[in-house]
Order: sequence, then structure tokens, then C-alpha cells
Amino acid sequence: MTMKILVTGGFGLVGQAIQSIKHMYENYTFIFISSKDCDLTNMTQTQELFENVKPDYVIHLAAFVGGLFKNIKYKVEMYEKNILINHNILKCCHDYKVKKVVSCLSTCIFPDKTTYPINETMLHDSPPHNSNDCYAYAKRMLEIQSKAYQQQYGDNFICVIPTNIYGEYDNFSLDDGHVIPALIHKCYNAKKNKEKFVICGTGKPLRQFIYSKDLARLMMWSLLEYKEKDSIILSVGEKDEVTIKQVGIEIAKQFNYEHMIEFDKSYPDGQFKKTADNSKLMNLNNKFLFTKIEDGIKLTIDWFIKHYDECRK
Repeated sequence: MTMKILVTGGFGLVGQAIQSIKHMYENYTFIFISSKDCDLTNMTQTQELFENVKPDYVIHLAAFVGGLFKNIKYKVEMYEKNILINHNILKCCHDYKVKKVVSCLSTCIFPDKTTYPINETMLHDSPPHNSNDCYAYAKRMLEIQSKAYQQQYGDNFICVIPTNIYGEYDNFSLDDGHVIPALIHKCYNAKKNKEKFVICGTGKPLRQFIYSKDLARLMMWSLLEYKEKDSIILSVGEKDEVTIKQVGIEIAKQFNYEHMIEFDKSYPDGQFKKTADNSKLMNLNNKFLFTKIEDGIKLTIDWFIKHYDECRK
């Protein structure tokens, strides 16, 4: 009998990426769920899900998420919904004796005032940036809760910390999307309407971006091969860090629209940098090759144009 892997948030950006590589893991049966299948903020529904599926493993991706401006506007929802989701999932994983859980955090939850590059040991050193503090604290509590289950019950509950993710099946909303998908949609509209491609802020902030299918492969590696109990950063290296301006230019280049870029400096930039140290990952998985950002952006834009009518936007 094959082992069952339950993937929460299974139809989001990373969940869809795992779906695209599941054929590589023939000895496992994958069950992908979305908020349409189960309201994970509801304990009764979550228990019913676990009773029906009886998973051996869980990859926990489900979260209430958004870009910079959504984090600022909906602080209460960011905190409460994520706390409920994470509590219910881990409690059920314990109660139903799941063999291993890999929960997804984010580098955006690290301290605002810190030294760089940040590593796994620095997560709780000081407060996160105030622009996403409620989301960040809820996610930090997911790591605290995972470690509590490890220490009290010996449960194999770990957390991975990816950097900024992008790729096919992203949320391309102009209001709530993260930077790459939102800029892709914005540039698409600007070219269609023959308008300026306006990027909010100065374009100076630095970010590390990971292509969703790279992260999917690393999530499966974390589930099946990573043996430690401590959290691990899943990210490209510091040398692959790019500015928002570079990202905007690359997107415009793919649309052949570079001459129409403009930066609106009246908008806030958010945190200037969040450089993550991926040396732990590279020491354990040193043969892993990341997709170059220009290639990942091209694949994402091609998918967005092809699926414009039905994609999230």
C-alpha cells in the first residue's frame, strides 16, 4: 500500500508546482486540498478531513496570504486566520499520528532590524517589519508549535522557510499579488493600453526569488530526505539577490516594453532587504540547481498570457 501525502493549500502556487512533479514520486499517493474542500479555520471540518484521508505525511502550505498592501490593511485577518489554520492542522496531525509534517514559513517573517544574511537561528531574535507583523507573528507561532510537539511528544513536525516565490498559478492580482505576478499583470495591461509601466516605489529594495517548481522539489526533499528537526531556509544564494528594479526591467524586456518603465517614488518600498543564508541547504543538498530568474520569469509570463482568462487576478 502506498503512503499518502496530504497537501494543504494544494491548488495555490506551491501546491500546483508539487502537482506538476508528483509523477516523480510513484510510491506515494498525493491528496491536494483547497479552501473549497475544507475550511481549515474550522476544527470540526479539519478533523473530518483527517478522518477521511488518514494521511501518512502532510505538507502544510495553506495560509491566508497577500502582498505588502494586503498585509498592512488586514492585520487582524492575517493573524487570526493563520493562527487558527496552523493550530488545527498540527493538532490533527498529532491526533491522527502523521509520520512527518513539513510546514511552510517565509523569510518575510524574520526580524526587521538584524544583520545579514539571516539564518535559521535568528527567526525570533527581534520584531518583524511592521508592514507584515501580524502575518509574521502567526507564522512564527507555527514554528513554536511545531517544536512544542517535537519536544513534548516526539512528533516529526518541521518547518521550511522559503524566500519570495513566483511561478505559474500565482495570484496575479494588481492589489493583493506579490511583486513578480503583480508586475507581470501590470506590464501586460500597460502594453495593452499603450500606457506607462508604473512600478510603485524606488525599485531599490533587494529580494531573493525562488521559482515555484524549484521549491516544490525542495519541499519533497525536505519531506523525504531532510533528517534534522530544525527549520531550514529554502532559497537561492545571496549572489542571486536582485533589486525590484531589475525584476521590473526583466518583465518589461519579456513584453518588449522596457522604454515605458516609470517608478512612482510616492509609494513605500517596504523592507529594504531580507537576505537569507542558504548555506545549510547547500551543505546538505549541494547538487541542487536553481532556475535562473530570467528563465523563471519568462515561463511565468508565458503561462499568464496563455491562461489569462482563468488565472487568479
